[in-house]
Amino acid sequence: MSRIDAHHHVWDLGLRAHTWLNPDKMAPVRRTFTLDQLEASAAVTGVTQTVLVQVLPDLDETKEFLDLAAGSDLVAGVVGWIDLTAPDAAETLAALPAGLVAIRHGVQSEPDPAWLALPGVRRGLAAVAAAGLAYDLLTLPHQLPAAIDTAAAMPELTFVLDHLSKPPIAGGRLEPWRRLIRDLAAHPNVYCKLSGLVTEADWASWKVADLRPYAEIALEAFGPERVMFGSDWPVCLLAADYGQVVAAADELCAGLSESERADVFAGTARRAYGL
Repeated sequence: MSRIDAHHHVWDLGLRAHTWLNPDKMAPVRRTFTLDQLEASAAVTGVTQTVLVQVLPDLDETKEFLDLAAGSDLVAGVVGWIDLTAPDAAETLAALPAGLVAIRHGVQSEPDPAWLALPGVRRGLAAVAAAGLAYDLLTLPHQLPAAIDTAAAMPELTFVLDHLSKPPIAGGRLEPWRRLIRDLAAHPNVYCKLSGLVTEADWASWKVADLRPYAEIALEAFGPERVMFGSDWPVCLLAADYGQVVAAADELCAGLSESERADVFAGTARRAYGL
């Protein structure tokens, strides 16, 4: 089965600072990661296309990622960044080259839990919708109410929830995350990524059984036709190598039909991002 990895990154520490890479906690991934390093692992696991996702709130990084995608047979699309609150957001989007499929901002780092509902942000999101792009939601569970409200207020915009909004897997809790995920999934313009779960579990001792309740809730709420696989490489290396992440996703989706697995591992990403 041909696969699409709908969520991975690259970064070059020699090019710009990545202050989010804490020298203690993030030491295993505090180094440069290139697309060439990913290609071998992707090939072994049957991944033939990927979506490269922004790391920094930096327009130059987005332009560099688009250049990288233009010269790659692997990268099928880029989730980039622009300043959504800037008055010229629409013009910035129009000036970017082909290959952009979505915009993302690190909402998880915003102190205001209702950041997505701010008028300036909503204007920027309207520009994203008008440009025919999707918007990736990088949120924590306490920010989901604003995401739900935004998805309801903007049915013309396709939203893609990254990492299931980072549920508390290590602690084994489900509520209120489960209720909020179901409320978000009630809006048909929202998709989600089965990604980033191993790093929300215990990095040293996680098991597929730890991830299963959260994956099953997402698959039930969204349906496989709105769920897509993503590796979150190289962040995933904190807890698992690329092959282990793919194998875990395979196991979590083992109970699905062949057509449903085809959605999770390729079809959903194609539809959500127009690949």
